[in-house]
Amino acid sequence: MPNEPKSRNISEIAKELARSFDSSVVESWYSNIVGFLSGSRSYYVLLVITGLVVFVSSMVAVDAINTGYRHAYNVTREIPWGILISTYVFFVVTSTGLCIVSSIGHVFGLKDFMPIAKRSVFLSVVTIFAGFTVIFLDIENPLRMALYNVISPNLTSNIWWMGTLYGAYMFFMAVEFVFLLIGNNRLAMYAGLSGLLSGIAAHSNLGAIFGMLHAREYWYGPYMPIYFILSAMASGCAAIIFFTWLGYKVNNEKMDKSMERAMEVVGKLCTLLIAAIMFFTTWKIITGLVASPGKVEVIKALLTGPYALNFWLFEVLIGMAIPFVLLLYSKGRNLGMMFTASLLMVIGIFVMRYDLVVVGQIVPSFQDLGVKEYLHLLPYKPSFHEIMVVAGGFGIVAAAFLLGEKIFSGHKSEIH
Repeated sequence: MPNEPKSRNISEIAKELARSFDSSVVESWYSNIVGFLSGSRSYYVLLVITGLVVFVSSMVAVDAINTGYRHAYNVTREIPWGILISTYVFFVVTSTGLCIVSSIGHVFGLKDFMPIAKRSVFLSVVTIFAGFTVIFLDIENPLRMALYNVISPNLTSNIWWMGTLYGAYMFFMAVEFVFLLIGNNRLAMYAGLSGLLSGIAAHSNLGAIFGMLHAREYWYGPYMPIYFILSAMASGCAAIIFFTWLGYKVNNEKMDKSMERAMEVVGKLCTLLIAAIMFFTTWKIITGLVASPGKVEVIKALLTGPYALNFWLFEVLIGMAIPFVLLLYSKGRNLGMMFTASLLMVIGIFVMRYDLVVVGQIVPSFQDLGVKEYLHLLPYKPSFHEIMVVAGGFGIVAAAFLLGEKIFSGHKSEIH
């Protein structure tokens, strides 16, 4: 019969899952829950604080919905994308980076990267969920968007592909984490490969959303999808170093040799990626200064204008220069120095995403036509409601990280 091979394959997968999910797995999860109840006082204080941040931001978000987004948020018709879009980009970039870097080990078999697998996959699911939450609260009718994404797909829309591909990516990463939990490394590898492919497709498509906008000269160009992938890997390396160091502090444990080696290679990869981002940033500025008048105005706003502090202090100094020096000096062995570098990178990359989204819109579309009302740069400052939604996104990541470290016993069941 033609359906026999297919049914046999399904049966074999079911049997393999049953063999993997034995009583020892249940016992391990039970002991992890017991371990969660024996955390330190400072751990529970941090957990309560992050929980309160999520709760308060949720109440503010509900108030924004009731008030109306056009009144609660400071976005306008001229600048429709604000800090919520840039925060969404930040989270999905970090999630994709976590997926790409961790896949070097458990998908492609490079042993030095294997110890970071489980925590990285868990965090990739958490950060993509936080990103979806933030953009959910930026869209006035998110449920309608989800419905029409399915019943009325627009295959020529980059934004439709973004939602669809990131949805598939989140599904595959969640499935991979489940397989890692039950110890089925082979199926975890297949799920991880599917997540990697869908994540790269989604992220390069996200870059194309910016790069294919003719009306926004600062964004337009073929390099944006490539830049997004490289910067995603840099964000992923920073997140791995940051959360791994914090995870061992939360659990009050010392890293073993394999994890120290994993941190060393991730740190060296991060150094290389920072150098690549420096290269892209330098040529973005040089070519922008000889581009069309609209793009020149944006570059001037970054170099000497109202966004110069963001660019020179946060993007260049905090986001690239200082972490690059610290990682070089640490040689991948000084974990405290690497943690400081990763923290600075997270801050700098967040501001970098904000500048990318907002600064690309500050030059009015009518400026090139000489319309007097549009000869100035458009202003934008996040409202209180927007800032609280952003804080809620970070609160989700922080709370999930703290819970994950205890419930999953420090993610020790990595592939070795």
